[in-house]
Amino acid sequence: MGKITTKEEKFKQMIETPVNRLIPQLAVPTIISMLVTSIYNMADTFFVSQIGTSASGAVGIIFSAMAMIQAVGFTLGMGSGNNISRSLGNQDEERAGIFAATAFFTAAIIGFLFFLFGTLFSGQMVDLLGATPTIAPYARDYARYILIAAPFMMCSFVMNNILRSQGNAMLAMVGITTGGILNMILDPILIFGFHMGISGAAIATMASQMISFAILLYQCNFHADCIPIQLSRFKPALAIYGEILHAGLPSFCRQGLASAAAVVLNFAARPYQDAAIAAMSIVTRFMMFINSSLIGFGQGFQPVCGFNFGAKRYDRVLEAYWFCVKVAVAMLTSFGVVAFIFSKQIITLFRREDLEVIRIGTLALRLQLLTMPFQAWVIMVNMLTQSIGYGFRASLVAMGRQGIFLIPLLLCLPSFLGVLGVQAAQPLADMLTFLLATGVVIGVLRELGRLRDAAAGQTAKKV
Repeated sequence: MGKITTKEEKFKQMIETPVNRLIPQLAVPTIISMLVTSIYNMADTFFVSQIGTSASGAVGIIFSAMAMIQAVGFTLGMGSGNNISRSLGNQDEERAGIFAATAFFTAAIIGFLFFLFGTLFSGQMVDLLGATPTIAPYARDYARYILIAAPFMMCSFVMNNILRSQGNAMLAMVGITTGGILNMILDPILIFGFHMGISGAAIATMASQMISFAILLYQCNFHADCIPIQLSRFKPALAIYGEILHAGLPSFCRQGLASAAAVVLNFAARPYQDAAIAAMSIVTRFMMFINSSLIGFGQGFQPVCGFNFGAKRYDRVLEAYWFCVKVAVAMLTSFGVVAFIFSKQIITLFRREDLEVIRIGTLALRLQLLTMPFQAWVIMVNMLTQSIGYGFRASLVAMGRQGIFLIPLLLCLPSFLGVLGVQAAQPLADMLTFLLATGVVIGVLRELGRLRDAAAGQTAKKV
């Protein structure tokens, strides 16, 4: 028998290495990638906040547009990535390559269209995203360069997920982390050193996204254990898109509704002036930072889950899930306690001169931090159901936090509670989503238990 190839070694690693060693091994690079991404998002907010409250609000406005870009990228990336994991679990490399190429080139096309129409209608766009008259000029300046980066951002999200789905999280980390560090270096240089203001922050983000894109494309195409992205494998067929969307729909629901919720949040905060929009923008970015560590950890779980589900190792799927739940709850609870204690100092760090931003932001942040353990449970339920191809149930959980519950609460609560309604909407949505996710996962775990027992019975008969 010939020497085992790199891809065969990867398959063996994914279905035989103990999950309590394998998942952290895959998760650490992804956690670093997610943290760096969140840190440079916060760096944008921090440096722009030094310009003024209206500029800080502009970052929150354009964050809604960036969430749309991310929604498309994650939908195609997670949808193709989950199919790639299961295809490699079935040892079907050709099919995995078709999913990779189709997702990548589709993201490039959609990203270009986003740039084209966003640039043509930038004024209308910032108004639709909830900008006040004082925020709008800053938002247009910031959006100009973010839109140029849109195709590169979408493709990078896809490649990041493609690499992770193959168990190559370290390669994905290099591309994402390099761009993030570059952004943090360029922000103060361009904003203050070259006196470019908010445009400098946008140019820094654009440049970092292009560098990340180039590195990730190299990683995908020039490593022996990676599925290359080839134009010849681009198959824009309804059947392929159907499978990508079935697996990626939860990501679209989660990210797309996050974008819609961000717009609704801007409009809900608008009656309370720029300070409320700026405060909620800061809180949103900081909560993304805390959650990024868990999402990174969960993304170490997803390829393990997909590989083993494809290989019919349902026992390992269940073992991996419960291991991740324990770690996730402990992780987010610990972060939440520390951040709760220092909430005022955290908000003050961003807008020291504006007492109203500090007042609104501190309470909003503390209310959201109280739900940290429940958010951990929801995120892991969503990742389990998505990774094994239970698209509808995963979509339902994903829709809960940002759509089914948050948007109606944002539309209703401020009418009765004023700005407190804006601050309390997200934590209330989190608690309701926890109840929904619990109801969903009970049925999924029972099904996996039956599949595990049936597989064990078939193995016993063969012996």
